[in-house]
Amino acid sequence: MKSFLSPNVNPPSFAWVRPEYAEIAKVHEWIQPVSSTTDPEKSKDADFVIVGVPLSRSSISASGASEFPDFFRRSWKGFNTYNLDFDIDLSEMTALDAGDVPMHVTDIRKCHDNIIEASAALHNQFQTSKICAIGGDHSITAMMVKGMHRARPSEKIGILQFDTHFDLRNLSDNGPSNGTPMRNLIESGIVEGSNMYNIGLHGFFNTKDLKAYADEKGVNYITLRQARKQGIEETVQHCLNELASKVDTIYLTVDMDCLDIAYAPGVPASTPGGMRTEELLDGVLAAGRHSKVKAMDIVCLDPLKDTFVQPTVKLGTHVFLTFLTGVMLR
Repeated sequence: MKSFLSPNVNPPSFAWVRPEYAEIAKVHEWIQPVSSTTDPEKSKDADFVIVGVPLSRSSISASGASEFPDFFRRSWKGFNTYNLDFDIDLSEMTALDAGDVPMHVTDIRKCHDNIIEASAALHNQFQTSKICAIGGDHSITAMMVKGMHRARPSEKIGILQFDTHFDLRNLSDNGPSNGTPMRNLIESGIVEGSNMYNIGLHGFFNTKDLKAYADEKGVNYITLRQARKQGIEETVQHCLNELASKVDTIYLTVDMDCLDIAYAPGVPASTPGGMRTEELLDGVLAAGRHSKVKAMDIVCLDPLKDTFVQPTVKLGTHVFLTFLTGVMLR
């Protein structure tokens, strides 16, 4: 079954069609696959389009994050579309699953080219939809943003990043790895350093030279210690307000290593002293509510390192549904 979007976006393998009379209760009943039979005129107005990006060969840490898109979809059966906290039902929106971007077995550059092409195709086809990429390691972010830029070259893009790390490592040393996406975007001229806002840096997990590079390029960063003093939601809102005054589109990237290791056993680079679950969810909700946040990703979650009950996988899905809740609350 081929997708009408691009040869580099494979639709999910399932194609169950919900009867019109059936009441939607679970997420897996709500999100429908894109297929060659999908009506392009109806689908182009979807509120959300999900795309899996199963790449983790470009991760500095040994990672099975490429498995997350599959585990993510499997977890849908454990979530209802109704959010009790806000008395809203996500099923009132239209959500589609465009499947996975195909990955080359050994050629990372080819994988990255495929992601750029798929991202551009999605942003061209679904011009009013929120594109939600499910990684994969953090290298995919640079490629998703490059694809967005290719589709909308006149729009200025800003980044809101939840992360323990700067992700500004030198490309000549590290290549386009999960440690380099923000530097990749700066050096490619796609996003200005001053239009990047990173929340969640803490502790002993970044080098001084990366801070110096961030300062040189005008990257805005707020340590987790600072964000807690100001309030997570207040910090996120302040960053969004500043970004919104400078850019046309905001891309949200959630690196799950921003979480404390106690809350994220399924993250290869999770650390002590990171965000608590409710802090990340509050931050993502605030981002989802902002009208200029038009795309997002969730990266660096390795289901193979998770515990038996899959707490990190479930949290990754909760992050995604919380973002959708924020959009619905706009």
